[in-house]
Amino acid sequence: MSSSRHLRALITNDDGIDSPGLWALAAGARDAGFEVVVAAPHVDASGVGGSVVSVRDGNRTRVHPREIAALPGIPAYAVEGHPAFIVHAAIRGWLDPTPDVVLSGINLGANVGRMVLHSGTVGAALAASLHGVRALAVSLDTGLGPPEQPHWETALHVLPGILDLLLAGPEGTVLSLNVPDRPVEEIGELREAQLAALGAVQVQTEHRSGDDGDGLHSSLAELEAAPAPGTDLALLAEGHPTLTVLESVAARPGVLDVLRMSAV
Repeated sequence: MSSSRHLRALITNDDGIDSPGLWALAAGARDAGFEVVVAAPHVDASGVGGSVVSVRDGNRTRVHPREIAALPGIPAYAVEGHPAFIVHAAIRGWLDPTPDVVLSGINLGANVGRMVLHSGTVGAALAASLHGVRALAVSLDTGLGPPEQPHWETALHVLPGILDLLLAGPEGTVLSLNVPDRPVEEIGELREAQLAALGAVQVQTEHRSGDDGDGLHSSLAELEAAPAPGTDLALLAEGHPTLTVLESVAARPGVLDVLRMSAV
C-alpha cells in the first residue's frame, strides 16, 4: 500500500491496552506501511461512546508507557482515559508528529445499527473526524459469548483494501468496518451497509427494590426479530464484511424553514 508510506497511524480501542484485537490492528497497520503508535485505555472502556472523561489529578491524566511483546519496536501507551479523550489529546498536542489517521479496534463484538452511538471504538473514530482526520473503526462479529480464538486474521485480510478506500476519501472521513468471525475462506464479498434500526444486542433494564435499596438491573439479549435486508446486521448474518460511512455531528441548514412550513 504505497499510499500509506510516511503516514502515521494512531491505533486505539475501547477494549483496553491488553486486547489482542488492538495488537492485531496495530500489526496490520504496520504491515500496510504506516508508522504506528498505540494509545488505548488502561482498562476496558466499552460503551463509553464519545466520552472524553479521564482520571485526572488536577490537569494531569496519567500515561503509562508499555512494551507489547507482539509489537516489538512500536511505541505504546496505556492512558487513564476514554478512547475519544485519547484521540483528542493525540491530535491536540500530545503526539508529535500528529497522527494522520486514526484506526480504532479491532473490537471484540460487532458495532452495528444506530447503537454505534454508544461504542467507544466508534466514538474514537468520530472524535478524529472533528479534527479533519480520517478514521476507521474495525469490529469482529463475535456475538455475546466471545470465542476462545477470534478470527482476527479475517479482519486483517479485509483491512488493506479498506485502508485504500479511507485514504482516498476526503479529510474527516469515518468508516465503520464489521467482519464476520469466520475463517477467511468462509466470508462473502465486502458490502456497503445501511445501519440497522437498533444494534445486535438489546439491553433490558428493570427497577428492583431490596434490603440494600433500589437499583436498576440490566441484562443483555440478542435481537430476535429478523433484521431489515441490506442493513449491517442482515449482511453480517449472511457472512459479508460490511462497510458503512458514518457522519459526525453537523448542523443541517434550512431546518427552521421546514419546521415553519410543517406548523402551517
